[in-house]
Amino acid sequence: MIDFQKIETTATTLAQKFHAAEPYEHVIIDGFCDETQLLQLYDEIPDPIENGINRSRDYMFAKNKYEKSGFKEISPRFLELYSDLMSNRFQQCLKLITGQPVFVDPAFHGGGIHQGGPGSYLDMHVDFNTHPEHKEWFRNLNILLYLNPNWQSDHKGELKLRHKDKPHQTILVEPIFNRCVIMFTRDYTVHGYDAINFPQGTYRRSIAAYAYSPLEETNTQHRSTVWYPESSGAVKSTVGRFWPTLVRIKGQLFGSSTGKNK
Repeated sequence: MIDFQKIETTATTLAQKFHAAEPYEHVIIDGFCDETQLLQLYDEIPDPIENGINRSRDYMFAKNKYEKSGFKEISPRFLELYSDLMSNRFQQCLKLITGQPVFVDPAFHGGGIHQGGPGSYLDMHVDFNTHPEHKEWFRNLNILLYLNPNWQSDHKGELKLRHKDKPHQTILVEPIFNRCVIMFTRDYTVHGYDAINFPQGTYRRSIAAYAYSPLEETNTQHRSTVWYPESSGAVKSTVGRFWPTLVRIKGQLFGSSTGKNK
């Protein structure tokens, strides 16, 4: 389903764009998949409410955001996309573009189908840096494939990219259908999206894959998601600042709850 030939023949240009991008390393690939097949896959996306799909575990930092990591069982088309994302060929494409030797998490922990309902938002944040269940895996890349046919600017929900040390520079990426964003996951790669205004009965949809590398530094400090909410009260800002500590304590007591969003 992924248009590998297109990616491979333009890999050098994509790599140049990735490393030169502002506010930090990322690249946008339009026409990432075969359009006809992806439209057919889109029609098979389960409604999150009708199908009892779990909301994200981001608590006060997200609203009406549903996650389903086990998407490969939905249909043969979803299995094909999953297989493409897991393939050695895709790993090689990622290495050519980013220079990173990576592999995609086969369990899609925290990833898979993401759907934002009415008023959905995701506060600005930087992601956890090691896999919650595999501490020897360094989270290296985010791969975000957007599935929003007929998206219009008044629907909002653009992906916001901001460097932690450059708070006044924000890049907006429109979440249009069949657009893929590949970006570094570092302590400076702040991102999120503002409250959406999608038409009634529709969702802000994407498929998120996370690519990892073997962790080489044994003294790495494991970090959970760090939140940088905008236009929030003192309580939310304070909770965001201490969130990694709270998550670490909760994880020691109860394990990772994100893994339950199958």
